[in-house]
Amino acid sequence: MTSEQYKELSVSEFTKAAERYESNHAGIYEMCKKDYPDILEELEKEEFSSLLDAGCGPAPMISLLAEKYPTRHYTGLDLTPAMIEQAKKKNIPNADFVVGDCENFPFEKNTFDAIICSNSFHHYPNPQAFFNSVKRCLSPGGILILRDVTSDNKLLLWFIDNIELPLANLCGHGDVKIAKRATVMECCKNAGLKVEKFEIRKGMRMHCVVRKI
Repeated sequence: MTSEQYKELSVSEFTKAAERYESNHAGIYEMCKKDYPDILEELEKEEFSSLLDAGCGPAPMISLLAEKYPTRHYTGLDLTPAMIEQAKKKNIPNADFVVGDCENFPFEKNTFDAIICSNSFHHYPNPQAFFNSVKRCLSPGGILILRDVTSDNKLLLWFIDNIELPLANLCGHGDVKIAKRATVMECCKNAGLKVEKFEIRKGMRMHCVVRKI
């Protein structure tokens, strides 16, 4: 499939999921909640005044952050208009929500002190473009916290990428590839970003911390 076809599938998938994404009937999206504590813990170590949530969905993370840090400014970016509509309905103070592509952030240079991205990266056909946008839009010293599914087991990755994800795409999902350690490292190197931490935590959860130096 082409990049645009993957993105069209993602928009279709998450348009259908938008209203139930945070409900008790979220299905597979329930796993996203497991990332929130780890992201919050990482952000506690940082001084930030502006934060971008890339692939924000209906803004569950921004909701938590705005409650914990009410004086800071938040921006949510998502490819799916229905997700942004749900986010806006929350009327979160100091938050803006934008329909846009995480492979090409529609923001100026050095706009954000922190960027978070949770369970969205595997939908990006061109991961290098995402990291290039991160480099451009992070302020010097700024941090990216990236969470997704990954593994160092090559056989398992082959099975997921070649069997599981194509079947999911036939069912209307816009999954491209599992986030691989080597891909993240290479993309960050090419973008001029420093990987400070790359861990595979319980449940195949990638916990990656990247710095703009």
